Amino acid sequence: MRFGQQVVPLPDVVPVLSAGKHRNPRKGACFMEMASFLAGERWSDHPACTHPLLATMARLVNDSLTDLDRPRIVGLIPDVVGLTGDDLELDVAIAVHAAAAALPVAPVARQNVMAVGLLTCRHLAADLPGPRDDLLRICDEAFAQAPEAHAWALRYARDTRVSERVFRRQTAPHVVAYAVEGVAVACVPDAVDRLVALLATTIRDTRARVDRLAGAADQVVEQAAARPSVVPPRQLVGRRSSLGR
Repeated sequence: MRFGQQVVPLPDVVPVLSAGKHRNPRKGACFMEMASFLAGERWSDHPACTHPLLATMARLVNDSLTDLDRPRIVGLIPDVVGLTGDDLELDVAIAVHAAAAALPVAPVARQNVMAVGLLTCRHLAADLPGPRDDLLRICDEAFAQAPEAHAWALRYARDTRVSERVFRRQTAPHVVAYAVEGVAVACVPDAVDRLVALLATTIRDTRARVDRLAGAADQVVEQAAARPSVVPPRQLVGRRSSLGR
């Protein structure tokens, strides 16, 4: 298999994607275990090569699909290799995509909880330092399709705020898990299509954000390197005094 410019050798037994965790390729593989193999990491469904929240979504979608439908996401596996970063924007965006996809179609009993999760994401998105209009639009479009759940969330958690640490460790993973499950059990004829589209769309969006954030960081470094070094006046005085001795 060719991955980028590198030819990655396939294992002796090419595993078929299946649900759950597998001890080795001979026992089968899930989406993220195959990603760990392509990345050259130790066989694991929690590889370092992929953003943890995106990997969570991939595992959940993998396990929510049937054996007949799971081949539809195989082509996405190479796209998550190396797709990671520590900027809060990535966690917020992944959670927004998940919650927005689930809110309009999730069973009524789940919609209120999903709306609260999406409202929390929107609060954080509004405070992001970078471009955020697209995330706010996604949230508002989802709320427009579930107005009663949105109204309930506003009454229940209008002023609720969570810290970045709590969001990363608890809120975002719970939102993604609840969202994927909500789509999977939704009474819609295209639940499988929606799950596949959710994963594909989130991967593309995460890639665009990672590339933009990396470009912005590189630009800051270049600008800092281009600035002329200025010696503080006190250091200049000290140098002159020493020269005059």
